[in-house]
Amino acid sequence: MATFELGQSVPDFTLPAVSGVDYNFENYRDQNKGWHLIIFFRGSWCPACMEELKQLEESKGYFDDKYIHITTISTDHLDALEKMVDEHDFTFPVLTDESLEALEAYHVHYHKENAPYEDHDAHGEPAYFLINEQGNLLYQQRQTSPFGRPSPRDLRKIIKYISKNLK
Repeated sequence: MATFELGQSVPDFTLPAVSGVDYNFENYRDQNKGWHLIIFFRGSWCPACMEELKQLEESKGYFDDKYIHITTISTDHLDALEKMVDEHDFTFPVLTDESLEALEAYHVHYHKENAPYEDHDAHGEPAYFLINEQGNLLYQQRQTSPFGRPSPRDLRKIIKYISKNLK
């Protein structure tokens, strides 16, 4: 699986958002100064993802204070994501990538129907990308299963470490 080098420019993408408006990353980045944390999650059906998204929402004040904008992406269907957002009152952008555009551009692992283990049909696995104001990669992590992902508390530590140690 290809990866980006730290410091490289990340790809732009445009995806449907639960808000009803298409989300273009480059435009969003221009309108929301600061760093951006793009989080790919499995779907509204995933209990581990729901717990993580709830914790992110609870931690949103921390991220907002640091000018870190959270965007979440799933290959789940838009109607399922709309129901999820309504049920949990998530305030960060939630996007659907049913076409796998961003998933492929960011080299996120896709659990295909022919995967060696059964797991809720085809879906994208968790992945994390921290991007600076110029659109360059500061941190990345990709999973091939639902486990091993950083918690929101871990993400805060990672951000603090990177902020302190930037050249």
